Amino acid sequence: MFRSPRQSMQSHPPVNIEALLTHVPLFNGLVPEEIGRIAKSTREIHANKGDILFHKGDPCNGFHLLVYGQIKLALTSVQGTEKVVEILGQGQSFGEALMFMDKPYIVTAQALTSSLLLHVSKAAIYEELQRDHTLCRKMLAGMAMRLHQLMSDVESYSLHSGKQRIIGYLLRELPDEMPEDSDSAQAIITLPTSKGIIASRLNLTQEHFSRILHELISLGLIAVEGRKIHIPSVARLRLHES
Repeated sequence: MFRSPRQSMQSHPPVNIEALLTHVPLFNGLVPEEIGRIAKSTREIHANKGDILFHKGDPCNGFHLLVYGQIKLALTSVQGTEKVVEILGQGQSFGEALMFMDKPYIVTAQALTSSLLLHVSKAAIYEELQRDHTLCRKMLAGMAMRLHQLMSDVESYSLHSGKQRIIGYLLRELPDEMPEDSDSAQAIITLPTSKGIIASRLNLTQEHFSRILHELISLGLIAVEGRKIHIPSVARLRLHES
């Protein structure tokens, strides 16, 4: 049985919410007075691995900012099959669009690792939006980026093979400094979560995901060691993406 953060909450040192909000890209440019007002209506949430933050259908009274950890957003069918919609990491936010629409959550959020989140109340955001139109533009830009990513996902599921999806995912996980045009470039990727969750995120069954990994191994494109993926040649892997 899954737990809620409140049910499993342990003793934690106090968090300086104002300092954390200062480093959130969404709030860049806000003066300390504005940050202070938002902080007063912000609460911290410590979630252990497996904790449920909210279920589909729960009311959305604000949005979450992930300070550290990893959160899974997922849908579950009546048969109990889970579809992972998104895997969120440090610095990402979620729930803004539903907050503005006054709609309940359409997914379930679960902590994949020990996580710290900030929940910013809808009332506080509405007050600041009336004072600062810059914040409004930033929130719109953030939601537009999320929409663009969702549209890219739909395109990938519709037009790309499972093999292309997995290769594309591995290439997106490469370090930022990895040169794209180096024929000799090698890389080691550590998968951020289990293969089953990643498979669901890519709209694949776990069995199909495993078969494709074995195919890539047989082609000499990758080597797998637990969650570590060794890529002998990034250039060769890119050639198989198209």
